[in-house]
Amino acid sequence: MQHSDIWQQRMQASTPADRSGDTRTPYQKDKARVLHSAAFRRLQAKTQVMYIGMHDFPRTRLTHSLEASQIGGGLVVHFQQHQTELAESLQLSESLIESLCLAHDIGHPPYGHGGEIALNYMMRHHGGFEGNGQTFRIVTQLEAYTADAGMNLCRRTLLGLLKYPVTMHQARRKRLPKDISDFRHLPTRDWLPAKALYDDDSDALKWVLSALCDRDIERLQQFSQQPSEHQHGRSQYKSVDASIMELADDIAYGVHDLEDAIVVGLIQRDRWMAEMYELLQQLESELPEFNAAELTDLLFSAQHYQRKRAIGDLVNRLVTSATLQPYPVTFDDPILQYQALLGPTEHKLLQALKEFIFKFVIRKPEMQIQEFKGQQVVMEIFDALAVDPERLLPENTKQRYQLEKQRLEQGLKGNPYRVIADYLAGMTDAYAARLHQEMFSVNSPPRMTSRF
Repeated sequence: MQHSDIWQQRMQASTPADRSGDTRTPYQKDKARVLHSAAFRRLQAKTQVMYIGMHDFPRTRLTHSLEASQIGGGLVVHFQQHQTELAESLQLSESLIESLCLAHDIGHPPYGHGGEIALNYMMRHHGGFEGNGQTFRIVTQLEAYTADAGMNLCRRTLLGLLKYPVTMHQARRKRLPKDISDFRHLPTRDWLPAKALYDDDSDALKWVLSALCDRDIERLQQFSQQPSEHQHGRSQYKSVDASIMELADDIAYGVHDLEDAIVVGLIQRDRWMAEMYELLQQLESELPEFNAAELTDLLFSAQHYQRKRAIGDLVNRLVTSATLQPYPVTFDDPILQYQALLGPTEHKLLQALKEFIFKFVIRKPEMQIQEFKGQQVVMEIFDALAVDPERLLPENTKQRYQLEKQRLEQGLKGNPYRVIADYLAGMTDAYAARLHQEMFSVNSPPRMTSRF
């Protein structure tokens, strides 16, 4: 079997939806499956950086994913034009990278990373929770495209979604922090999840990696930071497709979310001048045609088109600096050998932008108050559902819960709590808030319908 044929295989060989006369490539089909999925549509009402309702048109997880997809496709075209032979040998595909960028956040729960931390705490004794792991679970199992193979994406697409190709038991810290007695007292920094897939989904991971030799699997799952008593491990390697997707994600976050923060006034010019301007001036000598004063004037201009010009220039500068570089270790499969990297100075610029957004946008008290409220909503709903799931879960979810419970009682592999986490993770911010009100408030909103 040819190399490309192995990576274009699907977990379920054929489906009734495989239509005669369909001339699309396998990766174009994958892109369509992501775009038309319910999990992707829900991103329109999930927090990106600013919470839904903070202003008229905030970037959501959906718009962020669309922007990342556009940048990812641009990176592929850039590599095809400037590293043509290597891009051809790696069989880089715009549709594949666009699929990865569109899908990369579909596992994120309501209320952003605050909701992720809350679910990880509630799942602490049942395998943990992590957004990337949930994405893999959705595309390989939960999304209703097939009966039991999720979206049934190509093997290479699934490999490209593995930013962290290890399981929780491999990556998680050796000792968990102490349980809390009150949700209000959750120390969020202590409950950041390990970056890993769930042990519940290890069979799907084994199928994806079965195209690789044992040596490549062992190296792919090496850690740059080993798990210890007090810190999670962090995996070191990923496929070239995953590295392009991750770079596109970082650029979209570091540049486009900066634009949102400026538009709504979360970032003022004086803060920018105090925290960023000196670094930007230092970079002038290293970046051609880069002017810190001009960039600042454009970003904070009263004319929207001027700000758009600055944002576009930043994205272009980052994308056109990217190159495909080999890892320092040798892999047998070429799609594991290379990674997408920015130029050194451009990397420094992007890191500074990301750190600035984290410090002066995400960590702002008004943002953290919203995150805190969201965490309470998630934990209180989970707690109530876990007490009496067969009474409170919607019918389809209850059936899945009962099946997992039966498997566990029979001594088979099963995790009924994972079903509760799946249900909560799939909610939008607004749905979770309304369900919380319906469950705990005397003045309940109108009855909701659910398709979970």
